[in-house]
Amino acid sequence: MALAVAEATKALGRTHPNPAVGAVLVKGGKVVGRGFHAKAGQPHAEIVALKAAGARAKGATLYSTLEPCNHYGRTPPCTEAIIAAGITRVVYGSSDPNPLVDGKGRKRLERAGLAVVPHVLREATDALNRPFLKAMTTGRAWVTLKAGITLDGKLATASGKSKWITSDAARREAHQLRNRCDAILVGSNTVILDDPELTTRLPKGRSPVRVVLDPELATDPKAKVYSPADRVRRIVLAIDPTSARAEAFRARGVEVWPLAVKKGRAQLAAVLERLAKEGLLHLLVEGGALVHQSFLRERLADEVVLFLAPRLFGDPGRTWTGALGVEDPSRAIQLEDVEVSKVGPDVMLRARLAAGSR
Repeated sequence: MALAVAEATKALGRTHPNPAVGAVLVKGGKVVGRGFHAKAGQPHAEIVALKAAGARAKGATLYSTLEPCNHYGRTPPCTEAIIAAGITRVVYGSSDPNPLVDGKGRKRLERAGLAVVPHVLREATDALNRPFLKAMTTGRAWVTLKAGITLDGKLATASGKSKWITSDAARREAHQLRNRCDAILVGSNTVILDDPELTTRLPKGRSPVRVVLDPELATDPKAKVYSPADRVRRIVLAIDPTSARAEAFRARGVEVWPLAVKKGRAQLAAVLERLAKEGLLHLLVEGGALVHQSFLRERLADEVVLFLAPRLFGDPGRTWTGALGVEDPSRAIQLEDVEVSKVGPDVMLRARLAAGSR
């Protein structure tokens, strides 16, 4: 199963709206086939592994990171190919909450007489596809908040200067995050102050769909983030998508999505639902502080990735979370499953928000 997880990892960020899946075939204690699902519409991991094994698949055990499917979509059911190949035992990691699967794959295999062992290394296999699992169970995209900050939590000085807080190594790692996400979101202030491109600057990197939270359409339609040069989808979220100002964005090929606002707060849950419906299951939020604040206050963030540089700005520098209004430690937003690693001179901290904080 660990080998199957390694196979699935090869396609992270490339399979949306499908999950990343890896599969390995073992016979007589030896691996006879392996593969991963490379892209939606292409063969599933199980089929790739079966093809690699050929006749050696008969009597083998299949290890898959996800429950095999039993329905027709862009490709035929994997269960039928597994049965036809003469596989005798199937071991999988994660259950598939997609209503089209959700236990049906396991039942079909067991009816055909195959031994089925579920939930092996489930924590590792679930980790591969948290955005997919969330979208299937809640209808919303998975949200990762990312920031490059000082050790005292500042993403900019009081004057708004932020280039560069973190090292080249940390920024390269941040581009790996972009490479694996489906969409990236920033607020209008970030576009106005920094004019970012929000592209992935890596060899063979893939740039995510660019989304700007701009209720009043205050940004310039000619800003770099809206450039059509790389043919990546560009979306702006606005209160009035029918205004004359909105037409200036559409003229640049930018999609203008309606943004509901209630009591002065953007209704971001609806945005996450639409992203999921569009097959954009993993949203990377790069700020600024007011945007991070909005996701945290509304309990809509799922995880944070922070790059901490060995610098101090002190007050009145700009804190990356904005004003959360926490007055008692017992009311603090809680993080769990914290992972820490060194990236050049900086530290990368990755953690999920605890259940009560999301």
